[in-house]
Amino acid sequence: MAGPLSGFRIVEFAGIGPGPFCAMVLADLGAEVVRIARPGARLDPNDVLARSRTVLQLDLREPQALEQALCLIAHADALIEGYRPGVMERLGLGPAVCKARNPRLVYGRMTGWGQSGPLAQAAGHDINYIAISGALHAIGRSGESPVPPLNYVGDFGGGAMLLAVGLLSALLEAGRSGQGQAVDAAMTDGAALMSAMMYGMKAAGRWSNQRGENLLDGGAYFYDTYACADGRFVAIGAIEPQFYALLRQHCGIADDPAFDAQMDSAAWPLLKLRLTQIFRSRTRDEWCALLEGSDACFAPVLDWDEAPRHRHNAARATFVELDGVVQPAPAPRFDRTPNAMPVRSCAGTPEAVLARWRPAGD
Repeated sequence: MAGPLSGFRIVEFAGIGPGPFCAMVLADLGAEVVRIARPGARLDPNDVLARSRTVLQLDLREPQALEQALCLIAHADALIEGYRPGVMERLGLGPAVCKARNPRLVYGRMTGWGQSGPLAQAAGHDINYIAISGALHAIGRSGESPVPPLNYVGDFGGGAMLLAVGLLSALLEAGRSGQGQAVDAAMTDGAALMSAMMYGMKAAGRWSNQRGENLLDGGAYFYDTYACADGRFVAIGAIEPQFYALLRQHCGIADDPAFDAQMDSAAWPLLKLRLTQIFRSRTRDEWCALLEGSDACFAPVLDWDEAPRHRHNAARATFVELDGVVQPAPAPRFDRTPNAMPVRSCAGTPEAVLARWRPAGD
């Protein structure tokens, strides 16, 4: 075993999206994660979120399978479930039942709307959860509809990552108190929390409700993406004066007075048109040769195939290949307890897992 969470044991109830991603992150960090799935569940090598698990197929409607699940929970440090509120209770696996078996258990609950509130029982997806947080309204071009940012903000950022923080925080506290607790991780709460800086900037008068007209949402010409002569794109983020000066120098506009008032937002649309013409004058590779690695805050916009081959990602081994599937490597990195490389999930049995998890002589 490797990674800082080596020795920790987690029971994951199979779901989709944020729950599996949270479990994957914890498994990447060294925890032993056992996934409980429905009978007939297939081990899919293309399912990156399912890596590095032992998978048990249990029909939780059967008393024997339910008891096996409770035996596993009795020896676990944490649990992850992503069902609607009340489902685990109806299965006989709610927090009260599990705490009776294991007072130290940290019980992680991943939902979109949370365990309480008027919408708690409603169906939804990432796009709905980030819509009521204010985050979705802010993403997109000026004068156009809001653009869903894939499912990064709700499922993975505001959901899985906040659940991971909650689980790890509760595990630290349980190490002192000897008592576990339930963690109510709602994607609506997490997406709102991820918007903290923008709410602060709005309160200070430095951010508006006008989508695509602000500093970090594509409104500023020095913080945006641009098409090149070959149809590929580059990303520019030269906010600080010294970085902005380098960008001007490399783009041949250092002496153009129109670009002097960098933070004059009234001039942004016109200056963006000017930069659009400039970046269309060369290919992406030509701009990379000129700007990449400089302090002009520049990067090429890479697709899914290009990103793993980029020299920086290759040097850091940011991506790995498992069973022919290219995927992100575990992160972050640790100097004393480095993470192991991910492995393919495998089928297991409750008896085999309990043989490892039960204390000797139990």
